[in-house]
Amino acid sequence: MTSSKTPAAVSWQPLASCARRGLLALAVLAGTGLAQAQPTDAPLRLIVPFTPGTGIDLIARTLGPKLSERLKRPVVVDNRAGASGNIGTEAVVRAAPDGNTLLVSVNTLVMNRSLYPAAAFDPLRDLTPVGLTSWGQLLLVTHPKTGFKTATDLVEAARRAPGKLNYASPGVGTPHHLSMELFKNTSKTFITHIPYRGTGPALTDMLGGQVDAMFLPIHVALPQIRSGRLVALAIGSDKRHALLPDVPTLTESRTAEVNVDMWYGVFAPKGMAPVLVATLNREINSILASDDVKKAFSTQGMDPSSGTPEAFGQLVQKDAERWAALIKAQNIKAE
Repeated sequence: MTSSKTPAAVSWQPLASCARRGLLALAVLAGTGLAQAQPTDAPLRLIVPFTPGTGIDLIARTLGPKLSERLKRPVVVDNRAGASGNIGTEAVVRAAPDGNTLLVSVNTLVMNRSLYPAAAFDPLRDLTPVGLTSWGQLLLVTHPKTGFKTATDLVEAARRAPGKLNYASPGVGTPHHLSMELFKNTSKTFITHIPYRGTGPALTDMLGGQVDAMFLPIHVALPQIRSGRLVALAIGSDKRHALLPDVPTLTESRTAEVNVDMWYGVFAPKGMAPVLVATLNREINSILASDDVKKAFSTQGMDPSSGTPEAFGQLVQKDAERWAALIKAQNIKAE
């Protein structure tokens, strides 16, 4: 909102200094003036729109204690699972932009934008990007009984008998699902989708040999690969991963030009003051640079990454357009 009037000058101490003393400065535009900084003892809620134990949950629970130390206030992780992440996301959209509520999410956020066009909110319009936290990779895996050793084996078998092979996902609209749809689209294959209610049931049937393939996050797949219960065919990234250096990318396997890296990041409600966004971004970036956080993330197959709120917003916008095009091309429905 613009105005021809100049806001009255307001004298207040730098936000970082206030945070160290337990104050959270609010600089929310109100008409033609700025609201004064306000003290708060309220906890900062990091809302995770999925169940505990997910990669997003790990990020939130790693950042939480360190943010608490830096901001000198309680930070709690609030899991609000349901509706493919829409329930938790909407809770943040409806929250006041006062620095007391943040969303920790993954690129499912922008996939949902096209899968649920009737949703009461638009993540691009109704959330403020705070910062990127990390990247995660998805592995294309199979059960040993299929006999597939490479992604090429899977593609050739799928082309010989379209629809005979199947794949699992934790549900319609998940990164696991849309990554396989992108793989199918670019490799010109038809593999039947079997959606489950969560990663757990999907993984159980994958390990039991009831399904032929699926995409899994590295931290979920790695123990099963090392035990020989699953076979890694390829990684859906533009480069190999240090935890599995012998597993080629899908591009290297010459089956599909597919990069389905998942970004993770932090968002705030729309309307948060830029100075507050910048401060939270700076604190989160500093946390991500610490050796213990790098170690915690890397052991789970995630790579810490950071940047400005603006760069993160551009990434989110670009990814939203990419997945919207795929969802339209494949006529994917959330039902």
